[in-house]
Amino acid sequence: MEFKDYYDILGVKPDASEAEIKTAYRKMARKYHPDKNKDAGAEDKFKAANEAQEVLLDAEKRRAYDQLRAGGYRGGEQFRPPPDWGQGQGQSFEFGEGGDFSDFFESLFGRASAGSPHGPQGHARARRGRDVQAQVQIDLQTAFDGGRTRLAMHDSSGGERVLEVKIPAGIQSGQVIRLAGQGHPGAGGASNGDLLLEVGIRDSARFKLDGRNVLHVLPIAPWEAALGATVAVPTLAGTVDLRIPAGSQSGRKLRLKGRGMPGATPGDQLVELSIRAPEAENDQQRAAYAALQTAFPSYDPRR
Repeated sequence: MEFKDYYDILGVKPDASEAEIKTAYRKMARKYHPDKNKDAGAEDKFKAANEAQEVLLDAEKRRAYDQLRAGGYRGGEQFRPPPDWGQGQGQSFEFGEGGDFSDFFESLFGRASAGSPHGPQGHARARRGRDVQAQVQIDLQTAFDGGRTRLAMHDSSGGERVLEVKIPAGIQSGQVIRLAGQGHPGAGGASNGDLLLEVGIRDSARFKLDGRNVLHVLPIAPWEAALGATVAVPTLAGTVDLRIPAGSQSGRKLRLKGRGMPGATPGDQLVELSIRAPEAENDQQRAAYAALQTAFPSYDPRR
């Protein structure tokens, strides 16, 4: 079998901190999770990342692995455990939920059923359950208003549970909501891990999010742009009136202060003007366009 370099798999240095290892694992898990990435090899990379963090986030496994790695083994090289591996060291390794580990892993740490609190020698010890990272997508209006949303979670055994998650008003994309006790079960009477939900926000047909600011493209008529007008503009909190200055052009942005995402410093809504010319459908309308052309003989929009 081949030796696995768990540090190389996660792209971290051998002296990486627990926080750095967790960050690297979350990044790989998001990129290669089989539910999101159907590319060939993605599932293998996801499993490799899961196995690496199982070893490197467990102090005993990492210590034993580092001692072995210090012997000069490198990733991809042919490997066979030393004859005295694990003997006389009093090692009893515990396992997180959802094994499916490689032959290399099991040759070092033994085999345990998913979710079992026992190591290969059958010793049970109290151990807090591992945290679970997951992603949830919410719509922009829910992110603005806050409230509760229902989320279906699938566990390693194929079961499903539905959780009701409270969304704070004004939450930002990338923020994490922690649900205490909703992670992997603890072992030996210890507490469960937590569920860490990374929030993603979907843009809507009318609004796009830019930090705490909200962008809306507002169609206006040529005469509204030329002469100025007051028009109704949708916002996430309802419709408001907006004054369009005379002589406005497409692409001009007007600001509705405080109409963006709520927070300690609320964002604004930026209204981008988009001039739309109506289609001439009869002789009278074509004559109106001809009169406009006559009234502006020197105008060249491409100049």
